[in-house]
Amino acid sequence: MTFGGYDAFDDPYCYKNTNVLKNKLGLRHPKLLESFELEMTTLRANEPLPRGNCDARHYRSVHYHLFQDVYRWAGKYRTVRTSKGGNPFCFPENIPATMDHLFAGLRESGALSTSDSNRFVCEIANFLAELNAIHAFREGNGRCQLAFVAVLGERAGFPFDFARVERETFLPAMIESYAGNLHPLTQELRRLLR
Repeated sequence: MTFGGYDAFDDPYCYKNTNVLKNKLGLRHPKLLESFELEMTTLRANEPLPRGNCDARHYRSVHYHLFQDVYRWAGKYRTVRTSKGGNPFCFPENIPATMDHLFAGLRESGALSTSDSNRFVCEIANFLAELNAIHAFREGNGRCQLAFVAVLGERAGFPFDFARVERETFLPAMIESYAGNLHPLTQELRRLLR
């Protein structure tokens, strides 16, 4: 079955016989939930994001911050297998170890301490592609990814202006990154540097 563009089976996150994610307001109409989610996450995104050590725990706290008003499972790794467009994401049983490995690699890469913007963007493009392939949460991965990458950019001294994201080029770049082609995503990130 496809839920909100995602393929999932026997999805405990959705109301029975629907493709609507269980939510704190009990909304059962997908458009109402979409509007509520957008409104609440936009309000939360305008608040200061949680501080942290740029690790998996910090990433989960950003997701919680953005989605705390909408979903009880905000900030918690998903427990179902999902895919999109036939591309499977990390199996849920592997998410914790894979996330820890990814964030250890980010620390070891030196991306956050380099003074070379090209190196930073290349490392962040790789990090973002891997983070997207993991897709740690049942919903809200894209928004959380960009919010967190914005935090990384600020911390490293290479801030991004994600208000300038052009969906018609950024989304295909993310899809290409899943297939291993980082060049379009690197170009998109470079264009978004302030």
